This record gives sequence, structure tokens and C-alpha cells, in this order.
Amino acid sequence: MKKRVLAMALVAAMAGTMLTGCGGSGGDTNGASGESTGTEAEAPAADAAEGGSKVVKIGVYEPASGDNGAGGKQEVLGMQYANKETPTVEIGGEEYAVQLEIVDNESSNDKGPSAASSLVGSGVSVVLGSYGSGVSIAGSDVFKEAGIPAIGVTCTNPQVTEGNTHYFRICFLDPFQGTVLANFASENFSAKKAYILTKQGDDYSTGLGHYFKEAFTGLGGEVKEDVFQEGNSDFTSYITSAKNEGAEVFFAPVSTEAAALIIEQAAAQGMTIPMMAGDTWDSNVILNAAKGKDVQIYVTTFYQEGGNADFDNGFKEYLNGDSTAKANNGGDDTISAVSAMGYDAYYVALEALKAAGSTDAAAVNEALWKVTYTGVSGNIAFDEVNGDALRDTAYVKCANTESGAWDFVAEQGVN
Repeated sequence: MKKRVLAMALVAAMAGTMLTGCGGSGGDTNGASGESTGTEAEAPAADAAEGGSKVVKIGVYEPASGDNGAGGKQEVLGMQYANKETPTVEIGGEEYAVQLEIVDNESSNDKGPSAASSLVGSGVSVVLGSYGSGVSIAGSDVFKEAGIPAIGVTCTNPQVTEGNTHYFRICFLDPFQGTVLANFASENFSAKKAYILTKQGDDYSTGLGHYFKEAFTGLGGEVKEDVFQEGNSDFTSYITSAKNEGAEVFFAPVSTEAAALIIEQAAAQGMTIPMMAGDTWDSNVILNAAKGKDVQIYVTTFYQEGGNADFDNGFKEYLNGDSTAKANNGGDDTISAVSAMGYDAYYVALEALKAAGSTDAAAVNEALWKVTYTGVSGNIAFDEVNGDALRDTAYVKCANTESGAWDFVAEQGVN
């Protein structure tokens, strides 16, 4: 497919004011655990469901365990809510029941391919996921070889879609996100020195760290970098290093599991310099870890609660009416941006199925290039280079350590 080159400007001007309270203390949920709702022995996508209606299967390739399990569950919740809200789709003049086939890729690059193979065997027409760029990349070739398109929901590393025609995504990319964060650090904190902590072998973590560094040093700042290993739970030496180096911001684009430990240990050591991260920190796991502590936390993300009242109200009602869904959301009804993105991804998949007029994966793949959809997170369309979303907005928010909620700081676009 001949594609048009998309040029994205990465210089962002951040809002100069921040809200107070951002610093120190003063449906059906089957498969929500990430276990597959089907097996390889099940009928192909267009087989008849009980009662005679036809079925189309959408694969859900997400973590329900491992470092990114909490975020993966929240992303899936958005898809499950959408499926509860819109359980059927008209394809080629016939109505199909939409069945979600959910697998747990365990946040693991090693185990991702086998989870992807399970979806292929169950006869899906299109796949959604994954939370986590590394595991998205790990499963990509499995989907490619099977001829099944995948729609990345919040996997922001450019490598997910580079050089292929089967992987799309609906979120912004890390070169953009890293630049927004670097500009925010420079313009709002007048930071000249940043400490960057990333996880070795994690494509998302190292990628976003790289783009932040590139943008921050381009603004005249200097950085001190450290990398931690898989399984590490003691971050005190890194926090001490950041303090000793005189860092003015602490940038840690890591999983929520690691982030919660960093926040606890930073508070214990009295580190009050702003902590910054990308979309993975947009979670009630972070809010719970920060509540009551003398810490500052700022994140970039895809959606701000309050952005779409109908979605917010309906999703909260769904969570509060289903104990399993609420547990998978961390035990409360805070709306994570990844849930809004999962919701939108489901509807993008439906649009592709309708445009294809078929459940055939190849037809869906071809149709996706021209799909447009106005979701709760904004307008969604794909560029003709890699199938990346034409996104030009990020939301910056901070953790209110008194209320345990996110406070909106700025809506940031690109020039």
C-alpha cells in the first residue's frame, strides 16, 4: 500500500500555571482476569452463536499479570464496557454478535507470542492491544504471519508499527510524549538538570527515556541516567543519586508496580523534587501510593476524567454495579485514561468490520487504513506511513496527594 509521509512537529509550548494541591500532603466481566474466554478448538469468527446469530471475534491481547497487569486490566475494562454497551455489529448487511477473546500476555516479551498464537487459533478477525510496547512488539510477528490486523491502544513506542502494514495504533507516540514532558520540566520548573531512571530491556521505558533526554538536552538541560534490572524492588540508591546529583526533576517512565515502590521510597527519603512520568503512571495505583505523602507527581496521558460526561457516568455506573469490574479497576471508580482508550479501540474495530463488510482478517486490515472515528478521547484516524494515529494532544495532570485524585494541569497540542 502506498503511503503518505506524515511530518509531526515535536516542539510543544506548555501551560505556565499549575493547579494547587499537586504537591505535598497538607457488562460482562468474564475474562477480566486476563484468562482466555475461548480455546483454539472454538469455531471461527463467523460461526453461528447460540440462537442462530452469527459471531465475530475480536481478540484482546493484554496483560492481567506481571508488571503491567494493573494497567492491562483497566484497558480491558474499557473494551468490556463498550462490548456491554454495543454487543452487536452489522457486517455486510447481517447482524453479528461481538465476542471478546481475552488472553493474558503476562506483561512478558517471552510469553507474548504464545498468547498471540492462542488468539490466532480462536479465529479472531482483529486484535486489540497491548498495554506495554515491548509485549506488543513481541506478539507482532505472530499476527503478521496469520494475516490478522492489530490495533495498539496505548503502546506508544514507534517500533510497534514501524516497517509493517498490519499493526495500527490509536494513541500518540513517545517522541511526542517525551518532548511534551521535557518542555514541561523546562518551562514550568525551570529545570536545568534531570534524573532519568528506566528499566533495562523494557522498550517503553527505555524508549520514552531516550526521547525525553533528546528533547531535554536539546533545550540546554543536562541529564543523569540510571537503569535498573528486572525484579528490582529497592530504589533507594537511585533516589539518593538523584538528590546528590542536584536533579531538579526525577523522570521515571516505568510500570505502575515499580512506580508505587519509587513513590514510597522517595517519600521516606524526603525527596520533594517533582517526579514525572508518561502514561503508565496514570493509574489509581499511583494515586493510592502518593496519597498523604509529601511528593509531587506529574504525568502525560490520553484522557482526562470529565472530558466526556456520558462516558464517565456510564463507565462509573458499570464499575459500581459489577464487583469484578471494580476489583479489576483497583477497587474504586477512578477512570483511567487507558480505559477510555480501550473503549475507543473497540469502536474503531467495529468501524473497520463495517467498512470491510466481512469478518475476513485481510479485508479488515485493508479497511483499517481509511477508518475514522470520533471517540471519547478525540478524533481517530491513521496516517498512511505506519498506521499511527493522527494525534496532536496530550493531557498533563498531577496527583493531588490530599484528595487522592488527579488534578488537570494542561491540554497540550503540537505545532
